[in-house]
Amino acid sequence: MSEGKLQKLVIRCFKDEKFKEEITDLKYTALLNPEKYSQTFKTEYKKEQASGNSATDPKFTRSLPTDLDFEFLFDRTGVIVHYGDDPEASDDDIVYKDQGNGIIDDIENFKKAVFDYNGDKHKPNYLLVCWGNLAFKGILTELNIEYKLFKPDGTPIRAIAKVKFISHKEAERRAAEENNQSPDLTHYRKVKEGDTLALMTHRIYGDSKYYLEVARANNIINFRKLTPGQELIFPPLKKTS
Repeated sequence: MSEGKLQKLVIRCFKDEKFKEEITDLKYTALLNPEKYSQTFKTEYKKEQASGNSATDPKFTRSLPTDLDFEFLFDRTGVIVHYGDDPEASDDDIVYKDQGNGIIDDIENFKKAVFDYNGDKHKPNYLLVCWGNLAFKGILTELNIEYKLFKPDGTPIRAIAKVKFISHKEAERRAAEENNQSPDLTHYRKVKEGDTLALMTHRIYGDSKYYLEVARANNIINFRKLTPGQELIFPPLKKTS
């Protein structure tokens, strides 16, 4: 893309958490690029303090998923017009006037992409938000639509959609980024051929005696038989002597 050329914000939809199965007919292209967006980065700390003790430094537990907030404009008033003088313009560059249904269809198409339940996977779609150097992988957690203008019969012709996304990382990438051996952190691991719960517990905590607590955290009944590819969580544990 040449420098200075307009690039519109695009939301691409995927069925799977590895972002390989794209649903191409649900791609959403913003009518107008947002004026701003915000990202929130959060960490979690333990603040426990024994009775009678002086204050201690908070102990880091984990990094929490990132939040991404946008506002999108939906408009069928005819005020926003593309003049079609760009020979490279796509259908996404054309802004249509009201065709009788206002912005109702526009909002429904947006909801199908980012909000509605995906029947194949029994959950909403995984989303990739692309704009400039932003490539945010996540899922929608909140959608608030404020209707601003109406036709005499009450049909909305302008609205602002406020959306909040939360970042999502597939299990393998999350485990790689959390690949340290501190027992004070939550760890995610995928079972490999030959792994046992006692062995995996020893790798994380330096001692295999916590394997029953790990089994309880994962609702594992038969801890002697793990399945390769199975994802396990190793929670922070208070180590005993």
